[in-house]
Amino acid sequence: MNIAVFCSANERIDPDYFRMTEALGAWMGRNGHTLVYGGCAMGLMECVAKAVKTNGGTTVGVVPSVIEEGGRVSDYVDVRVMCDNLSDRKDLMLAKCDVVVALPGGIGTLDEVFTVAAAHTIGYHRKPVILYNMKGFWDSLIALLDDLQARGMIRGSWRDYIRVASTPEEVMNCLK
Repeated sequence: MNIAVFCSANERIDPDYFRMTEALGAWMGRNGHTLVYGGCAMGLMECVAKAVKTNGGTTVGVVPSVIEEGGRVSDYVDVRVMCDNLSDRKDLMLAKCDVVVALPGGIGTLDEVFTVAAAHTIGYHRKPVILYNMKGFWDSLIALLDDLQARGMIRGSWRDYIRVASTPEEVMNCLK
């Protein structure tokens, strides 16, 4: 399976996020899955790529030119797909994956999650987004989505295209 992972490129975040990300990447690698990610050598991006690669998996880094120019491309990228900007990166990552897992992240991760989810709602694809709710990271977003749905701003149930997993086992079950 080709699993896109959206996540933080920051280093100064909760160390537990790194441990949990490493465990997910190791599972992906041991089970022969391919990581599709942003290709950056920082934060959770580097962590998941290293774990996948050192456990026998393959990595596909979709790298915007600004990351390349800044010398921040990961050494753990097996297949490098260059792109012009973040919009191209999202489109290419979505095209190359079967499912998306969102780890803790910031504005960029939110942008990626909602781009994929919005495209799903109007029928461009059927690929789910899994929010890996490490230590309750996504709790406030889940509450916001529930509130938007209660106010009639979301047709149907947002959980039809965004799934929530709070443990590694739940993530793995969602990926099966």
